[in-house]
Amino acid sequence: MMPSEAMRLKAGDALIVLDVQRDFCAGGALEVVDADKIVPVVNGLIEEAVVAGVPVFASRDWHPPGHASFRESGGPWPAHCVQGSAGAEFHSDLRLPERAIIIAKGAAPERDQLSAFNATGLADRLRDLNVRRLLIVGLALDVCVRDSALDAIAEGFETHVRLSGSRPITAEGGRDAVEKMCKAGVIIEER
Repeated sequence: MMPSEAMRLKAGDALIVLDVQRDFCAGGALEVVDADKIVPVVNGLIEEAVVAGVPVFASRDWHPPGHASFRESGGPWPAHCVQGSAGAEFHSDLRLPERAIIIAKGAAPERDQLSAFNATGLADRLRDLNVRRLLIVGLALDVCVRDSALDAIAEGFETHVRLSGSRPITAEGGRDAVEKMCKAGVIIEER
């Protein structure tokens, strides 16, 4: 789908905040350029969700030491978001509400879980709350945001991704992710 006007959160929606963790932000082990700049956008959406009574889900990478995705184990990434480490903590300025539902992913040592829907029970939890429409923001656009949005579409949810609330690892990866998401039916919001 083509880029659209920003959706307003209302009953039947959920806000999904992906992996806004210290290791993906400035100075982190797997820093995404300008990742810190999304935090005010994400906080504004969290505030909107709270006012609208919309559930907020926050995913986090929660890797055990020596995870299969780490270079030391033959994977593509440097060690990051290790369970209990400072790098696995949410960004210090992220204002998650007390009632935010935390989704841990990547905890299985032998495989990666890029999508917040991959073996986490997220789709069922959303259905239990009668959610039909999702707004996804977070890190990184060309990895976990892309895979989560594609899985959300496959699960039957109307899915929006707000680009101002996300950043890619690479510009080329970001363009490719937007193209793939559009082809799958994800609604891309520019602002």
